[in-house]
Amino acid sequence: MRDVLEPILDWYESGGTFGLATVVNTFRSAPRQPGAAMAVSGQDEVVGSVSGGCVEGAVFEVAKQAIETGEPFFEKYGFSDDDAFAVGLTCGGILHVYVEPVNQSTFPELRAIADSVHRHEPVAVATVVSGVRGAGARRVIWDDRTSGSLGSAGLDHAIDDDARGMLAQGLTGQRHYGADGQRRMEEVSVFVQAFAPPPRMLVFGAIDFAAAVARVGKFLGYHVTVCDARGVFATAKRFPDADEVVVQWPHKFLAEATVDPRTAICVLTHDPKFDVPLLQVALGTSAGYIGAMGSRRTHDDRTAKLREVGVTDEQLARLHSPIGLDVRARTPEETAVSIAAELIKTRWGGSGQPLTETLGSIHGLAT
Repeated sequence: MRDVLEPILDWYESGGTFGLATVVNTFRSAPRQPGAAMAVSGQDEVVGSVSGGCVEGAVFEVAKQAIETGEPFFEKYGFSDDDAFAVGLTCGGILHVYVEPVNQSTFPELRAIADSVHRHEPVAVATVVSGVRGAGARRVIWDDRTSGSLGSAGLDHAIDDDARGMLAQGLTGQRHYGADGQRRMEEVSVFVQAFAPPPRMLVFGAIDFAAAVARVGKFLGYHVTVCDARGVFATAKRFPDADEVVVQWPHKFLAEATVDPRTAICVLTHDPKFDVPLLQVALGTSAGYIGAMGSRRTHDDRTAKLREVGVTDEQLARLHSPIGLDVRARTPEETAVSIAAELIKTRWGGSGQPLTETLGSIHGLAT
């Protein structure tokens, strides 16, 4: 829903009803992940996507039904030999889509959720999509408060715990419970959409390559910080795509920064007086990606210096150096694409090979 939040808020504030379709589960090579959304206004305006084009026409019709009837629908779309282009996924995957009518009465918390998203305040929305409790019940979970109920105190308690855990990991997905919140039962299906703050990308080194990396990082949804000790280079004007530009010694800034497993650290200074103390700190954090720019000779020299200051081989194994995938990048923009590709590969466990040389699920979502 995050991608369509701005336009649907305008519909919401106008007092009308619109249909909101959300991907709640996927199997095999489904093109969109859980949380992808498409909305249809009462005037047939469409925003967002649930499949990249395969089943949008069918979902549009269901959304119109939801507006007209005031009832939610739970739809399943898969590959169809007879009518693949009309109602199926030509990629061969399977999508479960929950379609609901939304207005100020059915979803009174939407404005508060939007405000939390804009403030980067963690918030999760739990919705019953099928089961003995009936679809449509909703509960909104913040760190310090909740709103709404899924139908029983036990179920509310279970979803509060699980939703906060999912928020901490930035996970969105479907969970199953007994009618009163019992785990390992499948009487009630609940979709939890976690609006966690965007992951952080920390880019060190105020050079032209950093500007390109900041741009692609922002495109990928990161909150981007550029840091350099040299104030003449580290300016907002030189890095317009960064969320913040910091003038400070990199290792001192990183030692005080918030870092978690979703954080990406890109060290582009390739200067030992910056790199060694910075990477010593970085490799002691829980960052999910740590990459450093430089030639293979620079890498070997840097590795030797890091060992001298006590960095272990286990820690060094986490370092992506030289940074990026081998695509023969030359320009700053090409290098940024190379880094982004490696970052995505590391996050999702891809092989980095051309898809023409691989078999199985393209999206790595096989179940």
